[in-house]
Amino acid sequence: MDNNQNQNNDNNINIQLNEMVAAGVYCNLALVNNSPSEFVLDFIQMMPGVQQANVRSRVILAPLHAKRVLAALQQNIANYEQQFGEIKEVEPFVLGQNNVQA
Repeated sequence: MDNNQNQNNDNNINIQLNEMVAAGVYCNLALVNNSPSEFVLDFIQMMPGVQQANVRSRVILAPLHAKRVLAALQQNIANYEQQFGEIKEVEPFVLGQNNVQA
């Protein structure tokens, strides 16, 4: 084995995904807030006709990682639209005072 192969193996990450996390959670609303040091993504499930909504998952990211997630989402959406067609907005995009609703 040469040095290049050793370096490539050193960059591999063994990612484990348990069954509970693999099942995922359904989300039809996301709120994004930020401070100078972090981005907070709240994934929410709203039920029709119910005023109470539950945060199903919260993800806190460093700014660099938030930018990487944005780039990954943009690339994946472009790939999706190339394969299946444009994703059309059905509701207006709403900007909050200190958060983004998606």
